[in-house]
Amino acid sequence: MKKIEPLDSFTQIKVLSDARRLEILRLLMASPATLTQLAHIMHQSPAWVRHHILALEQAELVEVGEVRKTGRVTEKFYHAKAGALLLQEIILPKGKKPAIIFSGSHDLALEGIAELLQNHVTLLSLPVGSLDGLVNLRKGLCQISGSHLLDESGEYNTPYVRHLFPDREVEIITLAHRTQGLLLAAGNPRGIKKMADLLKPNTRFVNRNPGSGTRLWLDGELKRLQIPIEKINGYEKVVSTHSEAAMLVANDQADMALGLQAAAHQHGLDFIPLFEERYDLVLPRENEPALAPVLDYLQTADFRRATASLTGYVTTHSGEQIAL
Repeated sequence: MKKIEPLDSFTQIKVLSDARRLEILRLLMASPATLTQLAHIMHQSPAWVRHHILALEQAELVEVGEVRKTGRVTEKFYHAKAGALLLQEIILPKGKKPAIIFSGSHDLALEGIAELLQNHVTLLSLPVGSLDGLVNLRKGLCQISGSHLLDESGEYNTPYVRHLFPDREVEIITLAHRTQGLLLAAGNPRGIKKMADLLKPNTRFVNRNPGSGTRLWLDGELKRLQIPIEKINGYEKVVSTHSEAAMLVANDQADMALGLQAAAHQHGLDFIPLFEERYDLVLPRENEPALAPVLDYLQTADFRRATASLTGYVTTHSGEQIAL
């Protein structure tokens, strides 16, 4: 079985920015070919093809796989070094302050941190949910992740981190405890009181993305309550942040969502609390120096005051390291 290889070199990306070279590479991914064969397929001269093949060879994207001799004629069959390529490169701002990529569960306190520390560090967010955020951290696509994954054992985050990082030194630091529940239109005009009201006729729900801690909690609760997802109007309608979910309810595009109490408060929504969770930051130990401005700020009274002002956030254990 041929493999998909990550394309993580600017040199390779630059070479493939030429549509002609990209086309040659795709042909060689399908099957080996000589310069003459490629020239015939592309209606060009062998010399023209050779020029682009040399560039692809130098970028280590193609190679000679077989050499055949027929009398005095020697034919080189080129092939692509990968069955397919996955473009995997993040373009970061270039400046005096460091740029840090966060990937994980969306959090309102982190948005505040990014704004307050903008003169010292550029904190960039890729909200993909808790589980995919940890996967991105494992792949090296970010420097820090945020997670609120509840394991069957009743532990938050640590079982998932142990599973994904068995061979690396990783730190887990509590950002805050947060209250989640039902986000409802102001005044709760539909009279929603509990999760089972998802099944009320014409009730429109907006869901969170698969892999997010909120979505995983929801799916577990629906299973416990024996609520079939196919009967939930809007289960397949997903957003990637608490703010997006709250905005849809506030704009009368949904009647009900599961999310942060702080998001409900910011958008003037009614809220029914369901559970409190621990939200942690996860980072490989080698990333500590680059993340020093963020980690140091978590220990300050300013951070606790700013975060405690978010409705439903508790900072009693903020900045504490969780043992693995």
